[in-house]
Amino acid sequence: MDWTAPVDIYCERLHAGFWAEPVNALTNLAFFAAALIALRAARARGRLDGATLTLIALTFAVGTGSFLFHTFAQRWAGAADVIPILLFILAYFGLAIWRFFGARAAEAAALTLGFLLFASGLRAAAASALPPALSPAIGYLPALVALAACGGLLALRRHPAAGWLLAAAAVFTLSLTFRSLDQRLCAVWPLGTHFMWHILNGVVLGVLLTGWLRHGARPVAASPAAR
Repeated sequence: MDWTAPVDIYCERLHAGFWAEPVNALTNLAFFAAALIALRAARARGRLDGATLTLIALTFAVGTGSFLFHTFAQRWAGAADVIPILLFILAYFGLAIWRFFGARAAEAAALTLGFLLFASGLRAAAASALPPALSPAIGYLPALVALAACGGLLALRRHPAAGWLLAAAAVFTLSLTFRSLDQRLCAVWPLGTHFMWHILNGVVLGVLLTGWLRHGARPVAASPAAR
């Protein structure tokens, strides 16, 4: 495979230059904003534990990978784009099972592996069942299902994190809609709608991080020097 092969799959890109998708590139600031706000909040609350730091670091990585993809637009940058997203989904799912549902760490790890297998099967089934117009959203359908299902189950338990996950699922549904519309609207809206995918997903990650900080993160004792 040629990892330097160009990738052109968005309306805004009209040539192979580095700055051919300025709006798609710059709207990745939404991810950095979400990460920075969460980092500041975690420090203020004294809840910057290892799990929280991991989620914030992955949010930074999502923004970085997406920026690289929308500037270099090559296969290696595409991998840098999707891998952090996958890692964030798996990390948040596992941590939610552990902290929100009260599972043991080993149980959370096993369920996360099960979710990964479920996601592969669901993507394959959706690819053959859904119309081509929805193909850009298929890869993220398992994440949406997981958000809605976990939020619903937590709501049944009257867990305070339920509203945050359900709110994230609602915004993510809108985000996937904009992602799916991008190529279909090129003729009438050359800028495309992919930039809204970035902005709304920044909101999604911000909502998830806030829910985690309030109901999943653990207090971290201040060092003697900081007291």
